[in-house]
Amino acid sequence: MKLTLLTVGKTDVPWVREGLQLYVARLQHYVKFDLKEIPGLRGAGSLSEEQIKAKEGALIMKEAAGMEIFLLDEHGREFRSLEFASWLQERLNRGGRDICFVAGGAYGFSPAVYASASGKISLSKMTFSHQGVRTIFAEQLYRAFTIIKGEPYHHE
Repeated sequence: MKLTLLTVGKTDVPWVREGLQLYVARLQHYVKFDLKEIPGLRGAGSLSEEQIKAKEGALIMKEAAGMEIFLLDEHGREFRSLEFASWLQERLNRGGRDICFVAGGAYGFSPAVYASASGKISLSKMTFSHQGVRTIFAEQLYRAFTIIKGEPYHHE
């Protein structure tokens, strides 16, 4: 099974890019992992929020075709790290389709993307930038795999 983190827009913040590269490299030890970036929309300044979400949504659906989609969304299910590791282990044991975690753009997701998702995951009650969430989530995936493998990264 392969895991994908699909993001909207390029990462242009140096600490986000560096952190993301670190955890993507670490994840390769545990799982087939892919990071995909959907380029930002051209001419987005002349579009409404709903138009932006619709256009980004079409691109998300194209890139995530055939995968089970989980949205990184502030209104999603919250996990403690141990709970997320257990949830992930259960998904991996179940097999089936590859999993695509999606970090949306600045305005969130279109109704079509919400409708196609198997679930939503919240990283916190706080709202994070759509760029910062990439590194935060990649670290949590890495943490989950170290918990699953019984490695001494997570302390509780």
